[in-house]
Amino acid sequence: MASSKVPFLDLKAHHDPIRQEVMAAMSEVIDVNAFAGGPFVARFEAAYAKFCQAAHCIGVGNGTDALWFALLGLGVGPGDEVITVPMTFMATAEAITYAGAKPVFVDIDPVTYTIDVTKIEAAITPRTKAILPVHLFGQCADMDPIMEIARRHNLFVVEDAAQAQGSGYRNRQAGSIGHVAGFSFYPGKNLGAWGEAGGITTNDAALCARMQMFREHGQAKKYYHDVVGWNGRMDGLQAAVLSVKLKYLDQANAGRRRAAQRYNQLLAGTAGLILPVEAPYAHHIYHIYAVRVKHRAAVMQHLGDRGIGCGIHYPVPVHLQKAYADLGHKPGDFPVSEACAESFVSLPMFPELTDGQIETVVSELKSCLAAGAGA
Repeated sequence: MASSKVPFLDLKAHHDPIRQEVMAAMSEVIDVNAFAGGPFVARFEAAYAKFCQAAHCIGVGNGTDALWFALLGLGVGPGDEVITVPMTFMATAEAITYAGAKPVFVDIDPVTYTIDVTKIEAAITPRTKAILPVHLFGQCADMDPIMEIARRHNLFVVEDAAQAQGSGYRNRQAGSIGHVAGFSFYPGKNLGAWGEAGGITTNDAALCARMQMFREHGQAKKYYHDVVGWNGRMDGLQAAVLSVKLKYLDQANAGRRRAAQRYNQLLAGTAGLILPVEAPYAHHIYHIYAVRVKHRAAVMQHLGDRGIGCGIHYPVPVHLQKAYADLGHKPGDFPVSEACAESFVSLPMFPELTDGQIETVVSELKSCLAAGAGA
């Protein structure tokens, strides 16, 4: 008999308990018609900067804008190179390209799935301007050695914290460690808007001022344009939603960690399965709970047939995407990223995931693997 359905993500369960509070906050915005930027955005920026242990936060339209404006603010442009990883969402590389620079890839660590810090220095050239580590799936990259490499080579560090709202690194918060960080508040993120939104954090006041200009058509003052900018403002309604949800983010992240711990307990020692690992330096917030299996298609078919939602993050590493064919990479160039791309399966993960739902997922996954589908 088919098991009860377990969704990959249940935003309804996440939003229903705070729906009235969010609607009241949105009504405040409507009452004063502060829709594009404005006081509600400023209020969220102050709260999120404090949450991230950063001096400044800039609300922007989405996570891609956040990374793009961060790079522009640092002066990254044509002729420059930015070191990052191929195991990430496309936006990481897109932001580098739109800044006019070239993405230079370094493979990921096979345990943490974040940038392999031992491979960074070999990728540095006279054109390298920045390192852009990705805090993949909610786990921070190993930032201390990255910052030390950047210091030695006079490079900037941009944290891609799109999946890391509340992630920790040695008692520091994601978004407070590099020179600047970009966050996505896409609806499915740990801190998600009710639409599109993003944010940038930094401790550098001058950099903050430059990035603010880029999101406002290059204006330092209305109708006085110092640089060619973009329309990248956060809207007031999204800021109001995020301000409410931020109050519950630690609680929600604790729910994800609880769910991950339960998965780990029930799946420990399962043949044919590699579980995610929390690094000793990390406070993982499990935006994604990705396991690795050999015969993914059969496993996903089995789970899907039984009403269990799952996903793949990410099936094609960026260096093998058609959009970056001009870089000339080929299969085998970044073997760890490629192996992960072929074997990752993202299991249901959200704060409200019940023990019963987790047990259903685990039971079906073990049944599938025992039958040889994942071996």
